[in-house]
Amino acid sequence: MSQESKHSFIMRLRPAVGKRCLFLVAGMIRFGVGVRLNNFAVEWFALAEVSLLPWLFTAGLLIGLAFYGIILARFAEKNIQRIDAYSEDRICLFAFQRWRTYLLVAFMIGLGIYLRRYSPIPKPYLAPLYFGIGSALFVSGLKYFLRIGSMHRIDTPHKN
Repeated sequence: MSQESKHSFIMRLRPAVGKRCLFLVAGMIRFGVGVRLNNFAVEWFALAEVSLLPWLFTAGLLIGLAFYGIILARFAEKNIQRIDAYSEDRICLFAFQRWRTYLLVAFMIGLGIYLRRYSPIPKPYLAPLYFGIGSALFVSGLKYFLRIGSMHRIDTPHKN
């Protein structure tokens, strides 16, 4: 098999989608993970003493604002710009973020599993971290959905 035919074979196996689908997948993943992390947080907030709840919730909000403002907003914007810059009509389904970012995602998933299962930190004290990161992911997912909406407005011809 020649080098060119190998490349062609691999390209046919690649799950290719349009830009709107990439934005949708990226948004759904972040949105869904955010909801899941917030579900853990709500369960763990329920285990806390009532007098601690305002403090824990406030800490979660501050973590979320910081995580979104410092990390996720920039990641989302860079990903959106990269997807917009693709010239092909159909792009690999996994190209909504850089390949290096998948290493960070794997680390975060592993850390989350460790914290949930093995951490000596009581769950009510982990709740703000999960709530903050979950909320930041939830909001960053919305950025991708908003981009889909703006694509529709741009691509749709206006009737007079």
